[in-house]
Amino acid sequence: MHRDRFRVVGIAAGHADATFERQLADWPVARAWCAENPGEVPAERRADGGLADLATADGVEIVVVATTGMTALPAVLDALASGRIVALANKEALVTGGHLVAALLDRLGGDPLERLRPIDSEHSAIWQCLLGEDRASVARIILTASGGPFLHRPMESLMSVTPDEALAHPTWRMGHKITIDSATLVNKAFEAIEARWLYQLAYSRIEAVIHPRSVVHSLVEFVDGSFKAQLGHPDMRLPIQFALTYPERLPSPVTPEPPDAWGALEFEALDPATFPAYAVVRAAAERGGNRGVVLNAADEVAVEAFLARRIAFPRISDQIGAAVERWGSDDEPDLDTIVALDMEIRGALSAELGLERPD
Repeated sequence: MHRDRFRVVGIAAGHADATFERQLADWPVARAWCAENPGEVPAERRADGGLADLATADGVEIVVVATTGMTALPAVLDALASGRIVALANKEALVTGGHLVAALLDRLGGDPLERLRPIDSEHSAIWQCLLGEDRASVARIILTASGGPFLHRPMESLMSVTPDEALAHPTWRMGHKITIDSATLVNKAFEAIEARWLYQLAYSRIEAVIHPRSVVHSLVEFVDGSFKAQLGHPDMRLPIQFALTYPERLPSPVTPEPPDAWGALEFEALDPATFPAYAVVRAAAERGGNRGVVLNAADEVAVEAFLARRIAFPRISDQIGAAVERWGSDDEPDLDTIVALDMEIRGALSAELGLERPD
């Protein structure tokens, strides 16, 4: 849809699957890069400089970042520094390097949300609620969370949950890593870190609430006591399109769901005792320093260990908390230090949990 408005000049993929091959065929002049199988890309089209090469290539105006992990952080920084707009669907870039991104946006000037456009449904919702508003009038932002598949399951039963159970998200269809993060609510704590950098708010003004229907994608409370919320059918094509077409709103391929089909829009408090990983990540994030890097790396390995049946589901939060105490410091790292620390943590924890050491 809207192919007349966009031209794809660069494509990146983690591995060469059928979708990647189809995209290469659909956009025959686009340069491309494949992380696991670079040889799958014809030499004349290959971006040997990887993500950063594609993100700053001639003709690029908007860079859509939907990678996993912190792989794209250097490319995000390069794209912003070179004047490109970044449409960000990757939490880890801001979790690990939010201080670097925020400092760069400050130097560039203007409205940061014009240059760095959030694609996550929650942050797209907040962005839309803030349009036309004086940021000084914001009292707090409220992220909504579905609660995942174990919302009302007794804590004592979680030691026996299987990866298949944890991957059965009630609302969204996502990759394995983000689905497990949704079950632990690590993803919601990561979104709080994103919010801190995107909107320059103190953590005390960033909260989360359980909303199982996933119709209200997030809310903003203003100092006069009023609230604004963005609602809609849970479909990622909507926030993606909004980031690409802003400030316009165009017809989308999503079939609207009328309000009378939404059912009751119920909310409940997020109890940190029910979601200990959320509490661990929030507490570490508020301490700042290099802890975002530690949180991201430790969570990545802990989720992998759970999926490999090396640890029980509740041990994910334990692994994250222990890593923060082991590697956390108050120093804000530069990019090289972020990359090195990430590799150190993932290598050490992978070895200790009996996982294959990452490349």
